[in-house]
Parts: sequence; structure tokens; C-alpha cells
Amino acid sequence: MTQTVRESRLPNGLRVVTDDMPHVETVSVGLWVGAGARNESAAVNGISHMLEHMAFKGTKRRNARSIAEEIEAVGGHLNAYTSREQTAYYARVLKEDVALAVDILADILQYSTFEEEELKRERGVIVQEIGQTEDTPDDLVFEKFQETAYRDQSLGRSILGTVERVNALGRDDLFAYMKSHYVASQMVLAAAGRIDHDALVALAGEKFGELPTAPSLTWQQGKYTAGDCRAARDLEQVHIVAGFDGLPHDDPNFYTAFVLSTLLGGGMSSRLFQEVREKRGLCYSVSTFTASYRDGGLFGVYAGTGENQVAELVAVMAAEIMSVAAKVGSDEVARARAQLKAGMLMSLESSSSRCERLGRQLLIFDRPIPTEEVIAKVDAVDEASVARIAERLFTGSRPVVAALGPVEQLEGYDKIAARFG
Repeated sequence: MTQTVRESRLPNGLRVVTDDMPHVETVSVGLWVGAGARNESAAVNGISHMLEHMAFKGTKRRNARSIAEEIEAVGGHLNAYTSREQTAYYARVLKEDVALAVDILADILQYSTFEEEELKRERGVIVQEIGQTEDTPDDLVFEKFQETAYRDQSLGRSILGTVERVNALGRDDLFAYMKSHYVASQMVLAAAGRIDHDALVALAGEKFGELPTAPSLTWQQGKYTAGDCRAARDLEQVHIVAGFDGLPHDDPNFYTAFVLSTLLGGGMSSRLFQEVREKRGLCYSVSTFTASYRDGGLFGVYAGTGENQVAELVAVMAAEIMSVAAKVGSDEVARARAQLKAGMLMSLESSSSRCERLGRQLLIFDRPIPTEEVIAKVDAVDEASVARIAERLFTGSRPVVAALGPVEQLEGYDKIAARFG
């Protein structure tokens, strides 16, 4: 472990982790909560995201305007996000304003009042956010992909929820969800920048010491479901995502999958970019992605192309994907490793990136992972291991295909699936 990282645990189970960056004048600090959209029942789908919004709308000591004014009066920044397995609330401030940032975070995450007028107003905001996704095809196609990959499961439902569910959620739902999920044993207070670890631990004990602890939260086991989802829309492009059953966070081949993803579609030198865009001109945008969860994951490819190019595009993408298992060059693996390592090392120059990395690592792995350890695992990936993981992920797998736009010329699902046979 790098010497700049320190970790402590309060008596109630709250973990406090810091990464000291003595050369900067700011601190990024936040609470990472080990609960997200997959912890929701169908009846309250969208509540994690709604709670993230409502936390900023007033507490017993501050109204919504006061929360914004206090942090901005010192030049700070306050924000939050919701994912499928986590919710995060974070601030970036000057080093002398850490106590204020922690006080505000503690206030909004323990003493929010969820006033009915604010709740009514925020329902409308979230409904607009849902509408924006519906109007953004390159976002919506990923929603459809996730829904198809985990059909009728919490892991497949939208993080935003549906308009119907959002309008049905009330104050009692929010209080109940916060009480059962926002508990010390499921939370991490992380900070990076010009930070004194012992001082932050003392501050955490003062501000979060009364947080209740609780047993580990449960969630519905994810089960990958291959299949097809396509919707005809009057658009200029067909937006398509094709993907496969992927890897959980703790899989020994986790970093190999990242190298594979980078090699296939992680940059302008990647196989897909060179073949699909540069050589054939079939699309403007093509990329690969990996998504890992506690108990599974997804590996996929996204592209946007014209109506008359979509059939050829899918055929070429499938051929390139399948070719990796047959032949991998040492030069392309070396380039992919270098891209991953450079991206990670560059991110370490940002206190916000370091803070988020610590919060996520403690929730997922229950320990900070030293940079040297990650570098060593990336460096250990070679051509043979990339070929093996490609064969494991792709060969004989039934894919998930989601497409949006003028999809009439997109070949049928069984024909697409046969290309991966």
C-alpha cells in the first residue's frame, strides 16, 4: 500500500480512508454508500436516485438554498451520483474548509426532512430527466441493453425509475429506505488532497458516530439473459449495442478483460476503430465497454451507423470480435496495457479521482488497492491470456443485442447470434 493512504474504522463500522497529497491546496471528500438501484424492489424502483436528489433539498438545520450557498461561499463544489450498486455524495473544497464539507455531508445524509413541496417539485425534475434519456438515443440504447441483459431483475431496471414509480414514491418511502440502507457498515468516508487523516477520523466520529450499524444488505442475484431488443425510430442513425455475459469485480481475469476491451475498441488504434471506421467508413463512433458487478458483469460494443450500413457493420464487428480468440499480437496487447496504465496514472493527479477510487475500492474489495498492485496485474496480461478470455466471453455465447433507430435492415437476432457460434 502506498504510504499516503491510511484507513481507520469507527466503532459503528464506518470506514474512513484518506490519501494525502501534500502538494495541493484542495481536498475532495465524500460518502460512498453501498446501495444503489439493484437494492431496490420493483415497487420502489428509482428510490436510490430520488433520495440522492432529495438529500440536497433541506435538512432540520438548512434549507436547499442554504446548502448551496454555504458550500459555494467558500468556493466549494457539492454533487452526487447514483449507480447500480453505489450512491456517492462528495465535495471539493480548499483544505481549510474540510470541516464545513463534512458537516454538510453529515447533515444531508442523516437529517434531511424530505418536505412534501420539495418532493413534489423534484418528482417533476426527475420526470424531465427520464424524458431527456428517452430523447437521447445513444443513452436510451444502453438502458435497453441493460434491461435485456438482466430481464425482470433489479440489475436490469433503470436507475432513474419509471415515471409511474417516481410519481408514486412518498416521504415515508424515502425515510424507510434511508433507515435501512444508509447505515455505517455500508458507508465509506473517503478523502484525497491536503488532508490530515487523524483530524478527519475525529471529525467523522463527531458527525457520523451516531449512525446505526446493520448487517450486510441483501440483493437479488443477477442472472444474465441473452436476447434482443430493437425499436424503430425516425432517426438519422441506428444506435446498436451488442454484448455478452461479463466478469464480476473479483474475477482473476478482471484486468485481462480491460486489456481486451481496450485492444478491441479503446482508442483510434484499436481493432474496431481501424476496421470499422478507418478502413470501411461504416460509422463515426464505435467503442467497447466493460461493466462489473458483485456477481457478474457485461462486455459490450457500441456503434452508431447509417440505415444502409448497419447490416455490414454488424457482420464486420462480429468478425473482429471473434478474431481475437484466434490471433492476438504482442504489439497490440502492449499498446492496450500502456493505454490502461497511462490513464490510471494520469487520474492520480486529480484529488477527485483518488477520492472516488478509494471510496469504491473499500466498498467493493474492503481495502484500498495500491497502484503498484494494479500496474503489476495489468503488466501480467499477455497475448495468451487475452485470447483465452476472448474465447471464454465470446465463443459460443448468446449475445444481447439492443438497437434503436431505422432498424429494418438489421438482420434477425438468430443470424447475429450465429456469428458468434
